[in-house]
Amino acid sequence: MKEQIKKFLNEEQDPKAIEKVTSKLQDILMKNEEVGYIAVQKKPALTVLPDSIVMTNKRIIICQPKNLGLSMNFIDYTWDDIEGTFVKENILGSEFSFSTKTDMQVSIDYIPKIQARKIFTYAKEQLDILKNGANSLSPITEEIAPTLIQESELIEEMETEEVTDFAEIMPVVSNYAEPVADSTTASTEKKPSELTQDELFAKLQNYKKLLDNGLILQGEYDAFKKEILSYM
Repeated sequence: MKEQIKKFLNEEQDPKAIEKVTSKLQDILMKNEEVGYIAVQKKPALTVLPDSIVMTNKRIIICQPKNLGLSMNFIDYTWDDIEGTFVKENILGSEFSFSTKTDMQVSIDYIPKIQARKIFTYAKEQLDILKNGANSLSPITEEIAPTLIQESELIEEMETEEVTDFAEIMPVVSNYAEPVADSTTASTEKKPSELTQDELFAKLQNYKKLLDNGLILQGEYDAFKKEILSYM
């Protein structure tokens, strides 16, 4: 841990504050969790026990020393809870804040500007990874393909308004393995760029119904939606 935090100490962090935070972090970090950056408050008046923000690859941790530094409160927010992050630069440092998907606003002020920019950039990177990387879809294998077919048949039996052809819309996602070309389907299936606005909208409705029926995850639906909207 000590070797990992050395890179932070040339950006106006208080070494003693960093040491106190990291010594207690060792007990709360999860498996495969790594500290990406630590920012420390620097108020105009002398602050013996400044608050800190720890950015890891799994969450944001607010560290608040208590009882003259003998104990510390930790408040954490996982990246999938974060809706957005913000930085407001003032004359004396910056204010870093973020909002959660439950409409909670969290902020910490008097962060040195260079540190605020660092945590803002790191947060954006993690949110981008969560959106475009962690939720990427795995290729359809021979083991799960029969299950998808069975689920699509169940949808057909539920209501006439439900999706009628699950397999028809799946190729929209580029992360899926390309199916073996078939002379009958290849000639009839249209590319997304060849569909009309009404057809694209109908596909988007089909994806929403798949999401509502629990056949795809929210991340998968977001990928489908992004793909379709790019052609609308």
